Amino acid sequence: MRIVIQRCSQASVTINGSLKSQIGYGMLILLGIEDADTDDDIDYLCRKIVALRIFNDTQGIMNLDITQVPDANILLVSQFTLMASTRKGNRPSYIRASKPDFAIPMYNKFIARLSQLFGKDIQTGQFGADMQVSLTNDGPVTILIDSHSR
Repeated sequence: MRIVIQRCSQASVTINGSLKSQIGYGMLILLGIEDADTDDDIDYLCRKIVALRIFNDTQGIMNLDITQVPDANILLVSQFTLMASTRKGNRPSYIRASKPDFAIPMYNKFIARLSQLFGKDIQTGQFGADMQVSLTNDGPVTILIDSHSR
């Protein structure tokens, strides 16, 4: 599993011209799933997300995790292109990205586990949809985590 975390002042997902989800201050997380992923990868990444100290304290130092920031929220969006391989040629290969029959249950488990650890519901995109994702990256702060590179 790969995630891209972006600290944001706002983020939203629009599908077919209709707003699906939006948050104010918090994290926009893009999630890529491959067949080698397990429940252990979900647990590792979800624990890492809620413990990641990327929010500023009162002195402006990134010292707080998302659970310590009042009114912070999370928007999670599935993104198979995170599993792209660009080793050969100029056209990315997505062979590592899981097919929906495996990825959707893993995505749903990820949502449930992250919500449990975060202590509140998270907003989501729609798996497999053509989404327009908008954000204002705060900082900018962008972090990539691969659960297979621990």
